Amino acid sequence: MEEMEEELKCPVCGSFYREPIILPCSHNICQACARNILVQTPESESPQSRRASGSGVSDYDYLDLDKMSLYSEADSGYGSYGGFASAPTTPCQKSPNGVRVFPPAMPPPATHLSPALAPVPRNSCITCPQCHRSLILDDRGLRGFPKNRVLEGVIDRYQQSKAAALKCQLCEKAPKEATVMCEQCDVFYCDPCRLRCHPPRGPLAKHRLVPPAQGRVSRRLSPRKVSTCTDHELENHSMYCVQCKMPVCYQCLEEGKHSSHEVKALGAMWKLHKSQLSQALNGLSDRAKEAKEFLVQLRNMVQQIQENSVEFEACLVAQCDALIDALNRRKAQLLARVNKEHEHKLKVVRDQISHCTVKLRQTTGLMEYCLEVIKENDPSGFLQISDALIRRVHLTEDQWGKGTLTPRMTTDFDLSLDNSPLLQSIHQLDFVQMKMAWFAFDPGSAHSDIIFSNDNLTVTCSSYDDRVVLGKTGFSKGVHYWELTVDRYDNHPDPAFGVARIDVMKDVMLGKDDKAWAITEGGITKGATIGVLLDLNRKTLTFFINDEQQGPIAFENVEGLFFPAVSLNRNVQVTLHTGLPVPDCYSSRASIA
Repeated sequence: MEEMEEELKCPVCGSFYREPIILPCSHNICQACARNILVQTPESESPQSRRASGSGVSDYDYLDLDKMSLYSEADSGYGSYGGFASAPTTPCQKSPNGVRVFPPAMPPPATHLSPALAPVPRNSCITCPQCHRSLILDDRGLRGFPKNRVLEGVIDRYQQSKAAALKCQLCEKAPKEATVMCEQCDVFYCDPCRLRCHPPRGPLAKHRLVPPAQGRVSRRLSPRKVSTCTDHELENHSMYCVQCKMPVCYQCLEEGKHSSHEVKALGAMWKLHKSQLSQALNGLSDRAKEAKEFLVQLRNMVQQIQENSVEFEACLVAQCDALIDALNRRKAQLLARVNKEHEHKLKVVRDQISHCTVKLRQTTGLMEYCLEVIKENDPSGFLQISDALIRRVHLTEDQWGKGTLTPRMTTDFDLSLDNSPLLQSIHQLDFVQMKMAWFAFDPGSAHSDIIFSNDNLTVTCSSYDDRVVLGKTGFSKGVHYWELTVDRYDNHPDPAFGVARIDVMKDVMLGKDDKAWAITEGGITKGATIGVLLDLNRKTLTFFINDEQQGPIAFENVEGLFFPAVSLNRNVQVTLHTGLPVPDCYSSRASIA
């Protein structure tokens, strides 16, 4: 119920409503606060002068908005009646809730009457502090506004639930804090006394135990307060005017302005509006549930962004460390780019979490307030506010419309390092969108028997045993294709080409452990070209020899971080070619699939 507290506070004083009245715009305000924000209007704008001139007016006359400047849009802190020569500029103040209000144009006269009964200045005007709609009071003054007894009842129950903890009624010495209340026994129990005096068996097993706060509220529910007519103060409301949407008394029907209006039974309309409000709350409740699930999704996105950021930083560091002397300065810049993207994504998601949390808190508060209103047993009091609440519920539900519960940011980092094989182009390194990558073999992670040349694009081996060498760039997403040409092929060796994890064994043939996926035979001779296509979008690995695909798909369910890999001995020499487009035959098949 804590989230409902904002619904129970006056927009002027910021405190719980005290003797709240309902303005014609359906907003509430304390009686005392209403008097404090009254201002006087020129005589020519009063209801009496309008009636004297023959113009039709209602009981409450709204001022023309083009005649009144309620407050400065630039937050200057001043408001004025632009069209009234006799009205001085009146300074505008802010309530504790941040709502601009106008102080009285003159000090209120000394009186011992309540705010509602005390006389108000002639031709007084009041401006709603929430919707800023203004109206001129008639001779009844503040007495012409109905009291919101339902809101008073909700506030009473809320304040009771927030009071000090209830004590057990059966503890003999120092009473312990009560943990339950039995509705049938009407007794508060602590856990030891409940087990001793109210065991969950026998006839007591059917008793209903509730939390202490709920029990206190049900015990102290106040009797129904009968609302009286604002036009005929000695008469109780007995019917509901459909046209005016308000409770009325029998005198209103016989001699008042409602005599020709359609009216219905007060109890029937009470039940109907309760049903409508309950139905509206069902839709809003679904939206609130979706919002809670959406917040869970956003918080999970924060964690996913953190994990993806760590992965990308690791790849970036691995690439830059291979060219330490030339890349140190550039590495810091690239890391800053990743961190900036990381912070941007987190900021967007966290801002959305904050916005959604505030919106959900407001929605939940309105729901809890409406549920408390439904509990009221005062038909007329309920009907005074039910239409406004139904509209608010529908409006709040519409605010959770399409797009509100959609993440504004993805968790993916669509960045890849453009690692040029030429040291002189290091200053041009930048991120690309994981489509083509330029990389060389990595001396730092290779077996010590591997021999590098041609700017680390060509490798051979000094040993007759197979040794493994990896590329400097690892891939975890996207589609990547590279080729290796066989420069030397003596005595029918068994080179292997494929991909591997960073911790693959370096002193055995590629594919001998569970950290590598490779092709080791099939048409490989001197001058042959082996193509490796790693499609992490479809989680597949495909091989080509001399531009011909070797079977449909060599490996499936390929997930994780992979590095280009080759194993060879001294009888083989290969050269790496990167930054190549995907073969047309594969692109055509992928588009059809």
